Order: sequence, then C-alpha cells, then structure tokens
Amino acid sequence: MAIKESQTDVLIIGAGPSGFMCATWLARCGIPFRIIDKRSTEVFAGQADGLQCRSLEIFKSFSEKCFDFATLDQGWKVANHMIEMCFWSPDENGQLVRNSRVADTIPGISRFTQSVIHQGNIEKWFEESIDNFSGGKVKVERPLLPVSLQINEDAEPNTHAVDVLVKKLCNDAARPEQYGKVANGLFRAFDGDQEQFYKDITKDNEDDYELIHAKYVVGSDGAHSWVRKQLGIDMEGEQTDFVWGVLDMVPITNFPDIRSRCAIHSKDSGSVMVIPRENDLVRFYIQLKEVERDPNTLTKEFSGTVEERRSSKGRIDRSKITPESILKQAQEIFKPYSLEMTDLSWYTGYQIGQRVSPKFASSNRVFISGDACHTHSPKAGQGMNVSMQDTYNLGFKLALVCKGLAKQDILSTYESERLKVARDLIAFDHKLSRLFSGKPMIPNSDVMDGVNLDEFHSVYLEGNKFASGTIVDYEDSLLVSKKGASKPDEEGRAYCALASKVPIGRRLYSSSMIAQSDGLPVHIADRAASDGRFRVLIFAGDVKKNPGNIQVLYDFQELIDSNDFFAKKYTPVNAFSNSVFDIITIHASNRHDVEIEDFPAFTHELDYKRRCDYWSLYSGVGETYHEGDVDIYSTYGIDKKKGAIVVLRPDSHVALVSEFSVAGLNEVNDYFDKFMIPQTKNVLPPKDPQADDTKRFVLPKLAV
Repeated sequence: MAIKESQTDVLIIGAGPSGFMCATWLARCGIPFRIIDKRSTEVFAGQADGLQCRSLEIFKSFSEKCFDFATLDQGWKVANHMIEMCFWSPDENGQLVRNSRVADTIPGISRFTQSVIHQGNIEKWFEESIDNFSGGKVKVERPLLPVSLQINEDAEPNTHAVDVLVKKLCNDAARPEQYGKVANGLFRAFDGDQEQFYKDITKDNEDDYELIHAKYVVGSDGAHSWVRKQLGIDMEGEQTDFVWGVLDMVPITNFPDIRSRCAIHSKDSGSVMVIPRENDLVRFYIQLKEVERDPNTLTKEFSGTVEERRSSKGRIDRSKITPESILKQAQEIFKPYSLEMTDLSWYTGYQIGQRVSPKFASSNRVFISGDACHTHSPKAGQGMNVSMQDTYNLGFKLALVCKGLAKQDILSTYESERLKVARDLIAFDHKLSRLFSGKPMIPNSDVMDGVNLDEFHSVYLEGNKFASGTIVDYEDSLLVSKKGASKPDEEGRAYCALASKVPIGRRLYSSSMIAQSDGLPVHIADRAASDGRFRVLIFAGDVKKNPGNIQVLYDFQELIDSNDFFAKKYTPVNAFSNSVFDIITIHASNRHDVEIEDFPAFTHELDYKRRCDYWSLYSGVGETYHEGDVDIYSTYGIDKKKGAIVVLRPDSHVALVSEFSVAGLNEVNDYFDKFMIPQTKNVLPPKDPQADDTKRFVLPKLAV
C-alpha cells in the first residue's frame, strides 16, 4: 500500500503562538493551509503570559466590529492590565526599599497597555478565530510528527516545491513529559525534548505516514526546531549560568506592591520580577542559586553553537527544580517581607541565554519563526510577542503570493525585516538580563562593583519603547519606499515632509477620524483591519477652503478607472473593486460643510448590487458628539491645504508617503508595479445581484 499523498499551499509546523498567528492570517485571506503539532494536547496554563501593546493592536486588527463571534479582541478584555512598575533595591544599610515608581507602559505610545494572560487562553482564541475564518475547515492536526523535508530548488513559483513526510503518533507517545503532580513547563525549558519523539520511529506501518506537498513551509516549532535543523541553520549566541525559576500562584504576603509589576534586587539573595496576573494570580521570576547538572547529559544535545555543545557542562537537572525550592529562594529575596504560597497553578525553570539564527529562510520556500530563530530570557516579555509578530510579518506576504497577486520576491523581505528585529531584541535582552541577574551596588558603599541600579532603571525605561513592539522600523525594500525621506532622527525615524509625524517603515499610529456619512468617530487602525488588503489613504486637505483639491480627486477618478492603473490592473476581473486596494479618502473640512455627493465616485463606490460604500470617506478634522475634537492632520503632520497620500501594507506599516497630486498617485502606481502581478487575465465568475452575500463581512475579503 502506497503512502498517502496530499497538497496544500502552506504547511505550518508547530501550533504555538507564532504558528497560530500565521494560520490566522492565512485563514482570514482564504489561503489553503494546514497546521500540525507533534503534541497531543494544547497548552492550558503557564508558558508565556505577557501581551505587549503591538500584539494587542494586532489582536484588535483581527476583530472587526461586524463579526458576530468572539475572537482575539478578548485578549484586552480578559487580561490583567499592567499600569505601574516599581523598582526595589537595598538602601545604604542593605535594607530592601522602594526607590521609584513609573508607568509600566509609555503613556500615549498606543491605545493599549501591556497586559498579562496565560498562553493557553491566547491559543484558544487563535483556534476560535481560525475556525470561524476558515468556515470550520481548518483545525490543528495532532499529533503529527515531521520526519523528512525536501525542497525542489528548480520548481517554478507557486508550485508545490516542498515535500514533508509526517508520521501520525499515538497519543501516549505524544504526551508531554511531566515532572511531579503540578502543571509545569520543565519539559520545554531545557534540551532533549525532541529525543522522545524520534527515538522509536520506524516505517513498519505505512498507514501512519503521509507525504505533504506544500508550496511553502513555516517552521514555528520552538527553540529545538526540527525545521531549523533540516535546513542546517545553527543558532548563534551564548548560554549563561544564570538559572531562574517561575511560579504562578496566589501569594500570601505583606509586600505592599504585590499587585504592581516589580523589579526587586536584594543585597545578597538574588533578584525577583513580580508580574500580577488575572484571577488573583501573580507570576514570580526568581533567580536561583546554582542548580545541579544532570550527569547523564554531558554529551547529549545542547542547543546553541557547535562550540557551545562541546563545552557544555550538561543539562540542568530538572528534577531538582521544585515549587518549594523556588519559593524558598523567593522568601530570602523578599525579606523582611513575608511570602507564602497558595493555589499554585504552574511552574518552570530556565537558563538565561541569547541566541539568534543567521538565516530565517531557505530558498524563499521554507521559513522559521519565533523561538525557532531567536531565544532569550523572558524578562522583557518579548518571547511570545516577537514570535507572533514574526509571522504577522510573514503571513500576509504568503497570502499575496499564494493568491497569485504578488511576486515571490516579496517573501525575501521577511528575513531582512525580522532578522534585524531579532538582533535588536537579543542585544536588548543581553543587557537587561545581566543587569537584572547581577548583584546590586549598595549606595554610599566602599564596594564599587555590582549592578548600578540607576543604569538598570534607565535601560529598562529606554527598552520599554522597544519592548512595546510599536517602534519596529522596516528598512527600504520592495515593500517599503523611503525615497525622498529625511535622514533618520536620533531615534532612527525617517519622515517625508508631507506627513512629518508619520515614520516610514513603522506601523501607523492610530488616530480617530469622523465618518462623513453618520458622524461616527473611527480609529484608523480599526478601518484598516488585517484582511490582506493594502490601504491607500488619500488626505485630500480642506476641500471647502481649497476647491482645487476637489478637482484633484476628480482627476484621480480617471486614473482609478483605467485598466492600466494599479486599482484595476492588480485586482481580479469581477472581484470587488476594493478587494486588493482599499482606497480611503480623509478630507480636512467640517463634515457639515460638504456632502458625500460633492466627492467623486471612488470615495463612495457602488457595488454590483448598487449598495453604497459609506465607509471610504471621512473627515479628519472636527468635533464629535461624544468623544471631543478630532484632528488627524495635526497628529500626522499633514498640511490641511497640501494634503498627502499614505500607503499602508496589509500589516499597517507605512510603505510610502507621496504628495496629493496626480504625480503623487502615479508614484503610488510605480510602487505597486514593482511587485504586484497583473490580474487582467484572472477572471472571477460574475457576481449574481440576486445572491445572498450577507456573510461577506466574515468571509475572506482579499481578491474576491
């Protein structure tokens, strides 16, 4: 009997947050894909818990107002919001004291603040979203173990060039390794996890095997990534001897800041980070003394470079890490305050190390993401967040290519954009984790060695911007045009004078505008949801005071109607006119002084049923009835007479800023000409005016 064979556009290996984010993109865009995981069970507790501002913005972008089901938007609603950060350290007498309080999230950097909720909830919401977006067609396939991977280097673009052989495991073989009776993450924290899955592989039953032919493969399979190893990519970096324990429990304590985030340096007993969580829980990251090594692992696998494996002392002996041993160390650090534990829900231990892969892709066919290509300490709350943002970057690019809308070349921007982020993360974490793990300097002491806590404080505050995920800046590429932009300022931001507060390459900061049709205030981020479409934001200026601006819009109409211009050239025939490029016009007049019919047809298009699109025309300046004044032009530094055009990628990063003119719109056309594929021969079936399409708000919107 022959081994079963199948085809899919994208195979995702690993159902953690990074894999789920990629799957959510593909489901939302209507791309055929599969997602597999070698474990028989999902995560119910523990693991990562922090959600940074940018991750919450992304969650919101998959949660549109018209949806009638619960999605990722629940992350903000259910999580514990982090408001304050307190720093504790020894005074000159060696006594533990609070030395400062700051806002945990930089005020004004986002609509959201850093929040915490356990990873099991997040993965559940991802699964619900994927189920709804795919119409119930896609679910995580467990337990499937990848066995071999082959890339056909000579394959034509958009063909099934990657072969992955997978094996169905029995549930007992796929059950995670466990220590003791309390749920813990020790089976994931140290090396050797892969070994149990591969030790008994045989080909005795071909019914257990399947050969999957995929166009693209995404390896989101963790720090000990099988996919990375198949590609022959090593991890570069170092492993420290710092060992930390983690407890999720309800504390019984007289420590006054237990419900604030805290960084605590004790005089002689190590450090603790306190993370207040949902449902009365608090997470403690606790620095441990030297933990015994497992003598049986001295010559076994040790993640990292080859040289590190050779010099390894062996794996940490996980059996020596217990909740009781972690709590005992925490009690020493908290003195003179008392600390007891009840309702323990999860624990783990880990070694601090910083490693990054030199490559994130092979042949523009196989990609790695998340912990598979960068590992670090959890101090800055970056692991899950940066991992999800990796595939938030990759997912829409795969969707555009699989749909045949864009050239395969855009996939190369994944590595160039995310590798820089990973290296910046490693550098930041390297500095922060050592300052956190080191012994503090005592004020007015003769002993000058130790961690300068003022330096720790400043590194933390400066790193807060990076940690938020909101200042990620993508360089000039096929998908980002910084032509004509200013030289980067002291924070690395490059601007076009036409929109002097909109950094090109960064995500667009969300500000409110007012719907022309009904006066509803709308955040621009909510109008630019994650559905795979590009946004072309036309800031038309004050058209009442400058009648010439209205004429420019009517000039745009002629271009937009042309089959040789991007709006029609790169949109399939018979598709919705805004299903690839969503053109949004934002004027600067009082909405009471102008009417919808004053504007050309593309600002309020009629569809095949003659239904009017009222949601593409806004006023960016004026008073709202309930939410105060709005001035998006001031927020973005756009002149109310000159206007501007801003192009957003599907991930809401600013791709291009050009002038509000025919020449400026032609520049937008030139931008898309570089990587989009003409769709004039891609003819979809004509739409039936009598058909019921009320589900169109939830179904994929890309090129339909």
